Amino acid sequence: MNLDTTLINILSLILLFLGILGTFLPILPGLLLSICGLLIYKFGTDSDLSMIYVWAFGILTAISAVLSYVIPAKTNQKYGGTRWGSIGSVIGMIVGMFLPIPLGFLIGMFAGVFIGELLHDSKDMNKALKSTKGAFIGFIYGTGFSFVVGVAMFLVVVLDMLNII
Repeated sequence: MNLDTTLINILSLILLFLGILGTFLPILPGLLLSICGLLIYKFGTDSDLSMIYVWAFGILTAISAVLSYVIPAKTNQKYGGTRWGSIGSVIGMIVGMFLPIPLGFLIGMFAGVFIGELLHDSKDMNKALKSTKGAFIGFIYGTGFSFVVGVAMFLVVVLDMLNII
């Protein structure tokens, strides 16, 4: 293994690791970083990694991108949420990213759903709480799926580097 291959392997692993972090930190583009790490590894080295992995992870990344929007909206609706809560979640997440508190984006998202639902119907706090619960469940499902895909990509590359697969 020469220096170029070693540097490409390190870059790939860094991108894959950052991609995993990005599945739950919105400041990083998540699985896009992971798929870039996978592609750099596949095409930047003399790896025998099958193209089936590249295609499968490409499809799973696209599915994850769609699900990250669909799942929270569907679970929010399932728990009685309205468009006000959905708009509030986006605004809250953006505001939360700039707050100097740990996990501000997440706290902001949930606060935004709650406030948005209260702005829609200030008399029904139960509905606002249920909608916030739905947003939380949707976040967990979407993040969980993306996290599993990111970890799987990382493991496939590491196992290929070790000539196990």
